[in-house]
Amino acid sequence: MPYDEVLAERVRALLATEPDLTEMRMFGGLAFLIGGNVAVAASGQDGLLVRVDPRQGAELVASTNARPMEMRGRQMQGWLQVGADDARREADLARWVELGTAYARSLPAKR
Repeated sequence: MPYDEVLAERVRALLATEPDLTEMRMFGGLAFLIGGNVAVAASGQDGLLVRVDPRQGAELVASTNARPMEMRGRQMQGWLQVGADDARREADLARWVELGTAYARSLPAKR
């Protein structure tokens, strides 16, 4: 399944002023990287992939509709799958994008 290009464009608009932003096809979708670190991606599996502080992941899963990202049957610590319905409103999308970008900014830049 291809990623949602409209969702990717909405993410791109939210990140328009972000310094050191790049885009890369990965995870079956389009990832947005800050300083070389993935922040968020328009997923090919419905909605968003959001990178968060691993210590925050369980709390977000318990308090939202997000679920842990799975890759090859394994849950990936610090990665959440957020369904398209949970990113439909601008305020909701902005919250998830900010969570991902805040964590990506906290990591050392990759070169």
